Amino acid sequence: MDIKQIQDLIRFVSKSGVNEVSIEQKDFKITIKTNEVQPTVVHATIPAVTQPVTPVLPTAPAAVPTEPAAPSGPDTSKYITVKSPMIGTFYRSSSPDKPLFVNVGDEIKPGSVVCIIEAMKLFNEIESEVSGRIVKVLVDNASPVEYDQPLFLVEPV
Repeated sequence: MDIKQIQDLIRFVSKSGVNEVSIEQKDFKITIKTNEVQPTVVHATIPAVTQPVTPVLPTAPAAVPTEPAAPSGPDTSKYITVKSPMIGTFYRSSSPDKPLFVNVGDEIKPGSVVCIIEAMKLFNEIESEVSGRIVKVLVDNASPVEYDQPLFLVEPV
């Protein structure tokens, strides 16, 4: 199995709701487990209330200004978002003493390695699927990331 097939399998397992999948081939074995907890059904009997309950009314909300609020940050609609293809730990370089794969202002093209995501002790190089210039790095080095979480903003060229 190559990395792309493993990534696709991880995506499939996370979307399907299955808790564990194991695949064994002649010289390869992989087990994927999710952290989802199966819901447990609890049956409880609630005793009847003998005294009347007085509802607590919420206080009136504060006055809302009538003018529209200004945008909280710069317009990011013109940028392409590079998202995480898997759950894992985000790394900007292959090791602490190596240079970063990309910095703000760097030009990237399809196939350029932009980061590494470690998942289950496997280090997966994440390649760009777009071309452009890195505008912003949205995740701190060595931070956990979720599937489909934005990692970079790219200005298309």
